[in-house]
Amino acid sequence: MTLVNQILKEAITQGKTSLGIELGSTRIKAVLVDEEHQPIASGSHEWENKLENNIWTYSLEAIWKGLQGSYAALAEEVKEKYDVTLETIGSIGFSGMMHGYMPFDDKGQLLVPFRTWRNTITQRASDELSALFNFHIPQRWSIAHLYEAILKGEEHVKDIAYMTTLSGYIHWQLTGQRVLGIGEASGMFPIDSTVNDYDSKMIKQFNEKVAPKNFKWKIEDILPKVLVAGEEAGILTEEGAKLLDVTGHLKAGSLLCPPEGDAGTGMVATNSIAERTGNVSAGTSVFAMLVLEKQLSKAYEEIDLVTTPTGHPVAMVHCNNCTSDLNAWIDLFKEFTDSLGMAIDKNKLFSVLYNKALEGDADCGGLLAYNYFSGEHITHLQEGRPLFVRTPNSQFNLANFMRVHLFTALGALKVGLDILMKQENVKVDEVLGHGGLFKTKGVGQKILAAAMNAPISVMETASEGGAWGIAILAAYMKNKAQGETLDKYLNDKIFCKEQSTKIEPDPRDVAGFATFIERYTEGLAIEKMAVEALK
Repeated sequence: MTLVNQILKEAITQGKTSLGIELGSTRIKAVLVDEEHQPIASGSHEWENKLENNIWTYSLEAIWKGLQGSYAALAEEVKEKYDVTLETIGSIGFSGMMHGYMPFDDKGQLLVPFRTWRNTITQRASDELSALFNFHIPQRWSIAHLYEAILKGEEHVKDIAYMTTLSGYIHWQLTGQRVLGIGEASGMFPIDSTVNDYDSKMIKQFNEKVAPKNFKWKIEDILPKVLVAGEEAGILTEEGAKLLDVTGHLKAGSLLCPPEGDAGTGMVATNSIAERTGNVSAGTSVFAMLVLEKQLSKAYEEIDLVTTPTGHPVAMVHCNNCTSDLNAWIDLFKEFTDSLGMAIDKNKLFSVLYNKALEGDADCGGLLAYNYFSGEHITHLQEGRPLFVRTPNSQFNLANFMRVHLFTALGALKVGLDILMKQENVKVDEVLGHGGLFKTKGVGQKILAAAMNAPISVMETASEGGAWGIAILAAYMKNKAQGETLDKYLNDKIFCKEQSTKIEPDPRDVAGFATFIERYTEGLAIEKMAVEALK
């Protein structure tokens, strides 16, 4: 065993580590970091949501199988690399795909299957609450799901004793604490950043709105308690340790930080929680987070107002669809090469095809595609149909084909960002990209620079993503000095050592994306007709 591994073995044995686990849309990832915040082991579990009774959902069984599977894979890597059984962890944090709806009764039973962020089934509730609050309430927010259930007269609503999000649910089961980090909480119900709690005026308005229903609960009684980054959020119980580690080796007592959403952990993982910073997370879904210098001039249906994990206001453009259709095409090419008897590594296939896109015409040669596996609120579609369209005189070749699918992965995002940058004149000094779209070096980064007409940086730790981000939040909670802010902790102890690559926007690409987005906007009529015609 090397000297470095011997030192890390001692750190693991002494519990000087922090663990972050993030439940993403297609993968659950666990990352263990050392005292220097460097990843020293990881584990993952692949999973996928299911469309059941027209609801995108994951079962509780799948949630626990995936969580335990990712932890087991991490523990196995610890054993292999450091010849030690993982028993003690200094601090732990859980993160998950944001928002959605998980209501429970007073016995802790889930009342309806988990309704994920991907559902666009709450339009009426979204519209009514946005008008009531004069504040945009997105369809995927927990309060929109709750109010939609009320409007539809769903029987379970009267029995709700507690409602939370996916990360909040995991945290509750492992600690007994009904809490949520403020960034994630801001996707359940609007936050007042001056007091770092739910907006009291809107709480009152909501209670008055539903008062005629005579529910036995008030909204403030069934929401999780709001915590900010750095606050302690409970300890791992004996039962919780057994739930996470089915082998029974993990000991109780680890400190847990407030559970967060993937947007908050993305901000931490890219050091973009200060004003005039931003980040774009691009995977199954895509969202941009721009930290505001001042509040927007008015409410926009396309823009969500959330917060950093420290409670600072953030403008968020969230799109349901990003790489799913792109990945499906890569799978098709993989099937083709397999059929020819060519054993080509999938990462190699991604690299070759992504880089091929850089050889295409600036505007994709007149090709058009929509990556809508599900509905997309920014373009006002409740359902999606993945589409590829061209005219007889389009420049149809592999480079343009790959380029248009990379462009369309950011198409809806571009529509929302134009509101912030052109109508509200929001300024960003730097945008950091993270997520699967940026795994192939330079390609996704170059396309995003064209879409935003802004410099895009990607850090070497970008592939670790939100699991690393929540591990950092867990480490900050346990190790911060008296009065040390999260901004200072990130700058002084983590990102001062980080290597990143920056790509400036290429004027040719910027002009090409502008031409493409005109075609994209005009062609939305085709997508709408496809939804109608293909039931």
